[in-house]
Amino acid sequence: MNIKAALAISMVFIGCCSNVVFLELVVKEDPGAGNLATFLQFLFIATVGFCTVGKFGTAPRNIPFKQYLMLVAFFWTSSVANNYAFDFNISMPLHMIFRAGSLMANMAMGVWILKKQYPPLKYLAIFMISAGIAICTVVSSSDVKAPRETHEDAVEEEKLKFIDWLWWCLGIAILTFALFVSARMGIFQESLYSKHGKHPWEALYYTHLLPLVFWLPTTPNLIGHIKLATETPDVEFLGLILPRQVLYLILYVSTQGLCISAVYVLTTECASLTVTLTVTLRKFVSLLFSIVYFRNPFTLGHWIGTLLVFVGTLIFTELLQKTIALFLPAKVEKAKKKD
Repeated sequence: MNIKAALAISMVFIGCCSNVVFLELVVKEDPGAGNLATFLQFLFIATVGFCTVGKFGTAPRNIPFKQYLMLVAFFWTSSVANNYAFDFNISMPLHMIFRAGSLMANMAMGVWILKKQYPPLKYLAIFMISAGIAICTVVSSSDVKAPRETHEDAVEEEKLKFIDWLWWCLGIAILTFALFVSARMGIFQESLYSKHGKHPWEALYYTHLLPLVFWLPTTPNLIGHIKLATETPDVEFLGLILPRQVLYLILYVSTQGLCISAVYVLTTECASLTVTLTVTLRKFVSLLFSIVYFRNPFTLGHWIGTLLVFVGTLIFTELLQKTIALFLPAKVEKAKKKD
């Protein structure tokens, strides 16, 4: 592994893990701020890309504009859906576990659209991931509630709990939808790059620039949450006095840019197995940090579900098999020598 790859892996952990922390701080301050956070992320990366990759609008494209429109539709839909889910009583740990099921969605799309066939062990891995997500989802559904005043009327309280549960179910539906849209985007990208060549930085730039117009209808929502952000208590950061939520948003956007850039560099320097493993381990570290630092509820059922998701992921990426294979030949050789 070269220095560039090692640095990219380090930046994935630093950038992506810290990004999850700042996103959780943002949504804890304002649960409906996910849309604003996504918009600012797109605006930041598009602005940087316009100055670097786009060379202020003068650089030619390697991939046709129509293809980018399709890619953007997938990317924007999955990004907005994932962040909107926080509006529906979805906790950060459950959100991260659910998104760890991307392998399951990718396999389903591969079988359905590309007619791919996989070895039995891959199907076992997908079953484990699906079971893990299902367990975490069921366990989380038993403690669904939205912040509100306590009602003395028991009947009224039960009605409100049922309404909270319905909103949570809608959040799960949104996460499921986003998962399969993201998987479909991956298949589309695979066919796109095989036809026109790999241009990751150009794709990163256009997939963040073109969707900016989609936020025009949500302008009142963005303005409302910007106003809420500016009204939060002031804090000091590097000698500057900023509203607390504004600081969280700035740190979220900055670390998101670092995270995405590191992942794109990693894809050019390492094999896909290394990239998948790095991203999976990063999610696991982020999950543990979220549980410990933010004291999110995490029961035995959550741990069982999480273990199934990540062991299933390791089996799917063949890391577990390769690790075992490293020791098996040595044992076989020793056995032969004894004989």
